[in-house]
Amino acid sequence: MVESGFHFESPWWLLALLVMVPVGAWLRRSTVHGRIARLNRYADPELLPHLTGSRELHTQERWRRFRRWAALWGALVVAMAGPRWDYTEVRLFTSGADLVILLDISRSMEVGDVRPSRLARARQEIEDLIKQNQGVRIGLIAFASLAHVMTPVTEDGQAIKSLLPSISSDLVRLQGSRLGQALERADTLLAGQPAESQRSVLLISDGDFTDPDVRRQIQEMAAKGITLHVLGIGTPGGGPVPATNGRFLLDNQRRVVESRLDEEGLRLLANAGGGTYQTADYRNQDTRKILELAVSGSKATTAGDNQVRVWYERFYLLLLPAMAAMLPAFRRYRSPEALKRR
Repeated sequence: MVESGFHFESPWWLLALLVMVPVGAWLRRSTVHGRIARLNRYADPELLPHLTGSRELHTQERWRRFRRWAALWGALVVAMAGPRWDYTEVRLFTSGADLVILLDISRSMEVGDVRPSRLARARQEIEDLIKQNQGVRIGLIAFASLAHVMTPVTEDGQAIKSLLPSISSDLVRLQGSRLGQALERADTLLAGQPAESQRSVLLISDGDFTDPDVRRQIQEMAAKGITLHVLGIGTPGGGPVPATNGRFLLDNQRRVVESRLDEEGLRLLANAGGGTYQTADYRNQDTRKILELAVSGSKATTAGDNQVRVWYERFYLLLLPAMAAMLPAFRRYRSPEALKRR
């Protein structure tokens, strides 16, 4: 067989085709020795449907149903066996840059001074960054009062994109912006990456952190070669902070709490981390610059001459028509005539 020719990924599934043999044997035996055949001793065949509430299928009808089931069963089994042919070769490589995104999901990120909200814009910025990414491994941590690792450092950007719609300020019960724990988690994630890679952290937030020693923590990470870049979300004018009840948060004086973008504080954090500060402009230039800074000085290396063979799977060619053939069995309502035939 040619290496690129037709074959099955899991040929052992084909043994399930043998199930059709005992099913056919049972059907042949039940035609003669079934329950209805025994009842024929006590009543005429014409009276049996009225006595039992059901009717015996004719021999041709029984075998026609069996052939229909056998065709459906055979298609599903062959699909499970994984028919495939043709492939493409993908050369393995190791990215030379790692980036951990710290996404602020505190209640202030729900402020609507940028539409539709700061958090929605932050998710859009991450999605733009993933779309423009060309080989940087990315991890994602969402934080407020606590930090949650959403994804480890990975090359699978689609996995991060699939998580973005579910990230909201409702993930945390206790509100606040404690950056220190998120930085610790980022440090742990980056510590598991190759030592020769370029390691960076991207903070996406509106600022106003409560940690007293966060700048010292950032400087210690910078001493280990981890650069901190900051992307500010919001406007200096700010806006009222929404509450969970549809109103606005109130302070102890019963006044509406307002949140403003702390550009100065965020810029100081970026300087302490040896990185750069940008206010999100939502036009791709900001995320493109972050990626350029993340890969500066890095070098992607190939994993020798090793290549991965990626086969083109063809199981769907059998699965789709099998699913279409099963759709009539899921009809919710049946006609009275069909119920009488049963």
